[in-house]
Amino acid sequence: MENIYNVGLDIGSTTVKVVIMEEDRIIYKSYIRHHSDVKRTVINTFENIHSIIENQIIKINITGSGGFEIAKVLNIDFVQEVIASAEAVGRLIPDTDVAIELGGEDAKITYFGESVEQRMNGTCAGGTGAFIDQMASLLKTDAEGLNRMAKEFQNIYPIASRCGVFAKTDVQPLLNEGAAKSDIAVSVLQAIVNQTIGGLAQGRPIRGTIAFLGGPLSFLSELRKRFIATLKIEEKHVRFPDNAQYFVAIGAAMMAETSDFIKVEEIYKQMDHIGKVVEENTDMMEPLFESIEDYDEFIQRHAKNKVERREIETYRGDAFLGIDSGSTTTKVVLIDTEGKLLYSYYGSNMGRPLRATIDVLKELYSKMEDKITIKNSVVTGYGEQLIKAALKVDYGEIETIAHYKAAEFFKPNVEFILDIGGQDMKRLQIKNGAIHSIMLNEACSSGCGSFIETFAYSLNMDIETFSKTAIQAKKPVDLGTRCTVFMNSKVKQAQKEGAEIRDI
Repeated sequence: MENIYNVGLDIGSTTVKVVIMEEDRIIYKSYIRHHSDVKRTVINTFENIHSIIENQIIKINITGSGGFEIAKVLNIDFVQEVIASAEAVGRLIPDTDVAIELGGEDAKITYFGESVEQRMNGTCAGGTGAFIDQMASLLKTDAEGLNRMAKEFQNIYPIASRCGVFAKTDVQPLLNEGAAKSDIAVSVLQAIVNQTIGGLAQGRPIRGTIAFLGGPLSFLSELRKRFIATLKIEEKHVRFPDNAQYFVAIGAAMMAETSDFIKVEEIYKQMDHIGKVVEENTDMMEPLFESIEDYDEFIQRHAKNKVERREIETYRGDAFLGIDSGSTTTKVVLIDTEGKLLYSYYGSNMGRPLRATIDVLKELYSKMEDKITIKNSVVTGYGEQLIKAALKVDYGEIETIAHYKAAEFFKPNVEFILDIGGQDMKRLQIKNGAIHSIMLNEACSSGCGSFIETFAYSLNMDIETFSKTAIQAKKPVDLGTRCTVFMNSKVKQAQKEGAEIRDI
């Protein structure tokens, strides 16, 4: 009689996991990062399965965030990963009260008891494996290197956990000030713990016997330690099972016991269909400009609105200084008594807003000599209080009011203001000469300046080149609208499928 094998294939956001089980024994397992080349990785995985069990009959289930469409095309049963994971936990570590599972782009907390309740991240991948990769790259290492660094820590710093861009802005000043990389590394891991507990548990206690599952918690010992320390778990209540990174695939294989038999050869013959599924899931959008003429018309229309300038070298008299100390940039302007621009500066603060402002003011003063008198100065932005106190600036003003004041100067009947900054974007609605309502981003900086800058650098471009390249796009790729981490994966997938840089 032929052996009967149960196979579980977990196609996740960043990895493909497979287990082949004979009864309750794993005879083969594989954990591969697909780097967004899902098609080739799944095909290679089936080639490996075929070489191991050749023409045998199997029972197979597919699971994972990237598995549903592939399962449908291959006519293989699909099982939701929550159910698959719960099945594996129930059979292998049945005394578990709560399971914490981190994946490439998802994070889950599952409560077991009379009923199973799972809480999972939605529009944000802060605190997941891809977030760890992103933070590790800032320290010029990988996830394992981050883990090694964290073993030598002395201090833990607060780092934003909800957004990769916000976290980067917290890490950069620490690097600039010479903080130990070991301290930054453990701070990143602590941020992940805080995000998982605060963002998913949302006040519901995590207690009893706790299981740690998923790739990041399997490979990063220091991350497990931060969870244990933060939750104050006794060692006897910790469950870190063998093959924790395979638990979803194991659950899928266990549940395949009720599926129909199928020959490996039959699946192998359908591999070409997988590529079509991946390609069909890449959505295209309309280009920014249909032709070069459209672009020229756009440029001419916008070129009509310019700030009036005046040469600082020939000006004599009073002037007014404005400083905007933003989250990622410093802006400084000097205007005359008529509102004409004498001097302007815009540049990155490199995580050191005070030093950046001082350097700019030194350059400005060298141009002013003794012929210009600054009658008044105002500072706004994230660094308002710091700059005001350190440099004795006359006034501080909230940035929404400052922005409206400038908009009203140039457009007296302004009704709507859109402001995209380094980490924030705001919408101001004006009625009857006053700000009527304000909306701004909160936990996600998708679409902001630092977000755009990060993507430009990932494509080896500066911001200006990035913008000019985008204008030439003919088939823009729909990368979604939320989360740097999610979008990174979609960029890689689009590249694997041949999308041009200008379209990305």
